[in-house]
Amino acid sequence: MANVVDVQGVRKVYNRDSLEIVVLDGITLLVPEGEFVALMGPSGSGKTTLLNLIAGIDRPTSGRVTVAGTDVARLSESALARWRSRTVGFIFQFYNLIPVLTALENVQLPLLLAPLSRKERRERALTALRIVGLEDRSAHYPRQLSGGQEQRVAIARAIVADPKVLVADEPTGDLDARSAEEILTLMETLNRDFKKTIVMVTHDPRAAQRAHAQKHLDKGVLTA
Repeated sequence: MANVVDVQGVRKVYNRDSLEIVVLDGITLLVPEGEFVALMGPSGSGKTTLLNLIAGIDRPTSGRVTVAGTDVARLSESALARWRSRTVGFIFQFYNLIPVLTALENVQLPLLLAPLSRKERRERALTALRIVGLEDRSAHYPRQLSGGQEQRVAIARAIVADPKVLVADEPTGDLDARSAEEILTLMETLNRDFKKTIVMVTHDPRAAQRAHAQKHLDKGVLTA
């Protein structure tokens, strides 16, 4: 099975004045298509940095990040934006919904750059909301939804463009235990039934157990 995520010898270094901070130190990570991987580790271990490199939000200092056959670091900023919109879906801890837009309008946002009619965007967004069990909340604003429902809307937004990879940064970190379980079950469904490759950062061992594989980062170094 092909690797949809192929991270080879990646270093990420930040410079602050004369201080050099090594966040990732020679990371190699292979994620086969259809896999569900959990990245764990203490705060400051580099988990979110690695996730951002995979998602094309950041670029490595050295090494190579290839996602869905594309060497991400070689893309221009405009090409990178187009690539992200087609290839990667983002799920964040704090949902990042726009409060003045309805659930349906929030989910449609990633499609605004796509060559689709208004009707096609609406139909795709409604399909995504149906998948996460919130079609009946399409006209609700974020303030009218529970935290778990907001995260479901955020997941619908992440899948609406049918990306190859979902990256999730602490997707249950702001939820109560019951809502967290529901979100993790939904992510399992997306992985199993819709064949989505998922890379999830989490501090929660119970969340990590839902993944097929667990990887641990410590001081910028990856261990099994």
